[in-house]
Amino acid sequence: MATERANGDAFEGAKVFSATKAADRGSLGDRVMAWMGEHPEHEIVDKIVTQSSDRAFHCIAITLFWRAKVA
Repeated sequence: MATERANGDAFEGAKVFSATKAADRGSLGDRVMAWMGEHPEHEIVDKIVTQSSDRAFHCIAITLFWRAKVA
């Protein structure tokens, strides 16, 4: 069953990548690209990048919304 984003794109799933440590934040893009390479059957239809922080922690999250590619 597909769900629809506010922009009208239908999606079937979401994958969230997050990191709080500086080294992990620096490699977050590599983790996203590796996951995308491992799942060529998914078409990315939208993404959200979220940053939050307080005195001690800085967190970044990348959320990918995907649907199955049509053959």
